[in-house]
Amino acid sequence: MKYFSLHHNAPIVSFKEAVINGLAPDRGLYFPENITPLPKDFIENLDQFSNEEIAFRAIQQFVGDEIPEDTLRQIVSETIAFDFPVVAIEKNIGSLELFHGPTLAFKDVGARFMARCLGYFNQQNAEKVTVLVATSGDTGGAVANGFLGVKGVEVIILYPSGKVSDIQEKQLTTLGQNITALEVEGVFDDCQEMVKSAFLDSGINRQLTSANSINVARWLPQMFYYFFAYKQLYKKHKDILFSVPSGNFGNICAGMLAQKLGLPIKHFIAATNINDTVPLFMLEGNYTPKPSQPTISNAMDVGNPSNFIRIQELFQHNFEDLKTAFSSYSFSDDLTKDAMQRIHKNSNYIADPHGAVGYLGLEKHNLKDNEFGVFLETAHPVKFLDVVENTLAKTIAIPEDIQTLIQKEKKSTQIQTYEELKAFLNE
Repeated sequence: MKYFSLHHNAPIVSFKEAVINGLAPDRGLYFPENITPLPKDFIENLDQFSNEEIAFRAIQQFVGDEIPEDTLRQIVSETIAFDFPVVAIEKNIGSLELFHGPTLAFKDVGARFMARCLGYFNQQNAEKVTVLVATSGDTGGAVANGFLGVKGVEVIILYPSGKVSDIQEKQLTTLGQNITALEVEGVFDDCQEMVKSAFLDSGINRQLTSANSINVARWLPQMFYYFFAYKQLYKKHKDILFSVPSGNFGNICAGMLAQKLGLPIKHFIAATNINDTVPLFMLEGNYTPKPSQPTISNAMDVGNPSNFIRIQELFQHNFEDLKTAFSSYSFSDDLTKDAMQRIHKNSNYIADPHGAVGYLGLEKHNLKDNEFGVFLETAHPVKFLDVVENTLAKTIAIPEDIQTLIQKEKKSTQIQTYEELKAFLNE
């Protein structure tokens, strides 16, 4: 498989080059040259296949022959070595729980897949690769855990000071070894801009790549969730919709890629908090990025979502075609808390703020009688302990490994400017 830059001013590259480069030299995101639908009989008999086989077949064309089949199968197996259950919430609504991985967040899948691909590509390389990543919350912990101890790879994580939860911060600042955390005075967009600038700075004397969802190896495997959910539901429900809590839009974009591969998903809903760049675009047709605003669903505090251009590319930048497959709605913190309370009262289910925003997306879309809506529960409620406990007036049991994590000492380096980041990288 070959990949081109969505800015169309950079060389065509292989999967390996796209993974190692992270971002194209023209600052564009890489995108596959071809998307070949999977065989119809495979989709129609999805429940006859293991999750490992489904994931392997979904990802194989995007890797090509650059990783041997047995190695790729092993990578896939290790990537998805936990559960992805759809839990019934209401008659026609379910929660796809994506928090059963090691860091209790959906980003474990992408981080684990990318870490193993990069480890394979770098095994014969004497030069160390530096993974430089910005996080608005869960990416940092998932990347830190996924790459911990990977030979020849150093990880540097930028996160906005005071704008991630305590547990999220401990997950990315306490591991040590090859993981370093940089605490940035600013918001996520500032962190992301620093990362993008570093990629294009010829004055930085190390090999950089990114583990944000801008990297194809982080973005592509997220489509596995949708296959696994569809496998659980399609024999009972004909019309299936997904409402995805969306910040940088990599997750929902991967779902829409799964749809292009032949998964018959009826509609996608991008549910956001008050950072409403995409909902406004869907109303007005004008894409106008703006500074992000802090919310209780902090992993979605993104004012200029990088992956939305990939969604547009999937629809050849045809706005009318996009509207038939995709909707986007924005919700306030007050509405989010109200949804958390109603879900708990009506279903005895504890949703984190991001899952609650996804639930609101389904409510706003007004499901028909023959439709089944799935919202993505992207993180365990314990990762947003203060918000969940205060909203529900309920004490949440903290898993033992999280209790151990909380006791660990935070280690981070504070920076304010890109110049400080560059100096750090060149030390």
